[in-house]
Amino acid sequence: MTTLKNIFFGFIVSFLGSLPLGYLNIIGVEVFSKLGINSLVFYLLGVILVEAIVIYCTVIFANQLAENKKLMRSVDFFAVFFLLLIAYLFYAHSNQSTEESNYLEEYIHFSPFFIGMVLCGLNFLQIPFWMGWNLYLLNTKSIYLERKLKFYYILGTLVGTFFGMLSVIILLDSLSQKILDYSKWIIPIVIPLFFVALAVFQGFKVYKKYYRKF
Repeated sequence: MTTLKNIFFGFIVSFLGSLPLGYLNIIGVEVFSKLGINSLVFYLLGVILVEAIVIYCTVIFANQLAENKKLMRSVDFFAVFFLLLIAYLFYAHSNQSTEESNYLEEYIHFSPFFIGMVLCGLNFLQIPFWMGWNLYLLNTKSIYLERKLKFYYILGTLVGTFFGMLSVIILLDSLSQKILDYSKWIIPIVIPLFFVALAVFQGFKVYKKYYRKF
């Protein structure tokens, strides 16, 4: 029963966490539309390989990470600049036509598996995300992470991430082909604005957490 609970809660948290429109999903749409489903699967496997390492570390060191205020402060501040960098990269590439360049062109000689690993490794926001959820689920006794039980929890999270991202990527690709002019509006305008908005929101959270006096 405990094993099933670990798998279930791991799956639910990671599945829901992978649904928002993040840069991993956006680039996944590019991989799927340009290279096909097989490359997308390898891309997702690269993502969840790195995520497995991150989740394992946050499971083992959750309490230590929570007490390390300096580390969490650095992660919070870096997230703002990271989101602005992603927005700039999408905008900068949009100055070129789709025929002249695309977002995978300069990385195409790398395998989708490697691209997924690198991009997931740059996603520092997953550290506080998983640390927070691990502590919450432990405190509510929804999961137990003694000995081998933690591996069932990690298994559930990886399966949830894989199918969550797969669902979103296929849906976004379908919408971009049938409803929206993806290359002319989504990439050069909507996506950069989306990441700028996320950066502003993250900046507000940093201000409220570290500077605002109550």
